[in-house]
Amino acid sequence: MEEPRGQELVRRYKANYGIASDCMVTEEMILRHWEMEKRLRKRLLDSTPSDRWETFEECYGELYGELDWLNRLVDSDVADSPSILCRTWADVIGQPPMRIYEIGSGEAELAYYLASRGFLVKATEITRERGEKWAPSHPNLSWGVSDGVHLDRFEGKTSYDVVISNQVIEHLHPDDLPHHLLGVFSILSKGGRYILSTPHVAAGPSDVSRVFKRDTPMGTHLKEYSHCELARSLRKAGFGRIEAVFRLPPGA
Repeated sequence: MEEPRGQELVRRYKANYGIASDCMVTEEMILRHWEMEKRLRKRLLDSTPSDRWETFEECYGELYGELDWLNRLVDSDVADSPSILCRTWADVIGQPPMRIYEIGSGEAELAYYLASRGFLVKATEITRERGEKWAPSHPNLSWGVSDGVHLDRFEGKTSYDVVISNQVIEHLHPDDLPHHLLGVFSILSKGGRYILSTPHVAAGPSDVSRVFKRDTPMGTHLKEYSHCELARSLRKAGFGRIEAVFRLPPGA
């Protein structure tokens, strides 16, 4: 398969990451990103339960520390698109006040938006390269550190009304998904909800591999799931009512 290069590669990269057309992105930057994710993927998958959190923190600290444009430029394509996404999340969550725990908050745009709407939000990350150092402050917003998996080790049982994650579980080690869901279930109050967004395997790959026309993820999306796979895992973790919405991705 012939890989795109030059301006075609830049176009595909910007489209995949929602980067505005006037932002400076070079072929060299993209190739550096591609090689780094492939290398980090092996380290992440080879990690053991005993060293996984340390390995993940190191890998993602390296990724977002060395490729600083991933913090600066991603989702810069349309100025109001992030706020539209945040409003969609708020509509799905419902009306405040509610106690919300977000897994993998990144720069905390969604967490800050929800806090400003009156929700009590705890944002979390595994590395400061995508955590509190990038986020604005708000009296309804607090920060915590978590491995994103064993949430019951970081939070008390039945502590939250809603747990949310946006583009997170595809980055978890596949072996950790059952533990992740059990952890979510543990910190939810009775009748609480886990609301998540993740790429569907049928639409993938959705990581940097798509830019290079690969058929399967070769970057930091360690596993992309189908609705059926997730539903089975959610039921095993104790969840009852499960609903799914499939949204087609924009053309690559």
